[in-house]
Amino acid sequence: MPAILTTPPAVEPVTLTEAKAHLRVGHSDEDAFIGSLISAARRHIEALTGLCFTTQTWSCYRDFWPDAPVVDLPLSPVQSVAAVNIYGEDDVAAPLDAAHYVLDGASRPARLALRPSRIWPLPGRITNGIEIILTAGFGPAGSDVPQPLRQAILQLTAHWYGHRGETSAPLPLDVMPLIAPFREVRL
Repeated sequence: MPAILTTPPAVEPVTLTEAKAHLRVGHSDEDAFIGSLISAARRHIEALTGLCFTTQTWSCYRDFWPDAPVVDLPLSPVQSVAAVNIYGEDDVAAPLDAAHYVLDGASRPARLALRPSRIWPLPGRITNGIEIILTAGFGPAGSDVPQPLRQAILQLTAHWYGHRGETSAPLPLDVMPLIAPFREVRL
């Protein structure tokens, strides 16, 4: 299921001030660089955990509906589903009435479930005929993100700051235990 970020997070889980204090940097000469490290560390840890940290909007596409009445969503935690669009043969989107489905945002993966006695409408397009627009993240503020994940961002930012220019520097050992409880285990 392709997922396209349409509205990026407005804030990072870790502020520049917090990162500079962690790095013991007292000048502003490298603020842009440190800011880019924070953003890169957040994206990297989001990828490792399969989570979205601060509120962001995504469009997720499917070619067809599953045989089951439940669709697993590729992102977590999901706060809301803004729309489900079904594309016809003419590539025009028709919104699916929200009364047809319910969001299970508490599960991981988050799921979109068809209500009883309803059927999923078939898309007219062969590829990406179904678009699910959703909002994901722990909340709009950096403080909404669990502290171990924020600490992992600080640790990874510090590691990259101290090893700049090294292309093969492995992840610091203290990052993995911080994110381990948040990683999705698949069998």
